[in-house]
Amino acid sequence: MLSRRSPGRMPAAALLPAAALLALVLYPAAARADRCDDIALQLNNQIDGVVIGKTRANSIYLSHPAAAQVRLGCASRNVSNELSATAASRKPSPAFLQFVAGASAIVFTIPKADTLRGASRCLGRLGLLRGDDVKTRYRRLDMHCSRGTSSASITIARGRDE
Repeated sequence: MLSRRSPGRMPAAALLPAAALLALVLYPAAARADRCDDIALQLNNQIDGVVIGKTRANSIYLSHPAAAQVRLGCASRNVSNELSATAASRKPSPAFLQFVAGASAIVFTIPKADTLRGASRCLGRLGLLRGDDVKTRYRRLDMHCSRGTSSASITIARGRDE
C-alpha cells in the first residue's frame, strides 16, 4: 500500500530527536550562567553593601565600599569560580580582608575563618623579601596577591579538577 504523505513534509516524530539534541547543547551554557548569577545574588543578600553591576565576558562586576573593584569570574575551562578584589590602598584595610573572606566563603562554600586566614597570609607575604607578586595555595584555593604603587589586589580561584 502506498503512503499518503505529501512530498516535502517531514513527520513530527522525525523532528523530535533533533529538538532534543538542540536542547541538550544549549542547556549547559544557560545552567552555568544561572549558577554564577545565583552566587552573585547570594553575595548581594548576605553581605551588606554589595551591589551587582554589569555582566561582561563571563564575569560579573560587583561593588563594595571596602574595595575599589570586585569581580566574580564564572566557571570556565580552567577554574570553577574566581573572585578578584582590589583595595584602594597599598596596604589593605581590615574591612577589605573581612569582605574578601566573607565573599570567598560564600563563593567556594568553605568556612570564613579559613578564607580569612588564607587571604591575610597571601597579602601579608607581599613585601621586601617575597616581592610584589605572590602566589599561594590554601585549603584547595589558589590565591594570587599583587600590589602596585597605589593598590593591592587578590584573586582567589579553585581549579576545575578539584
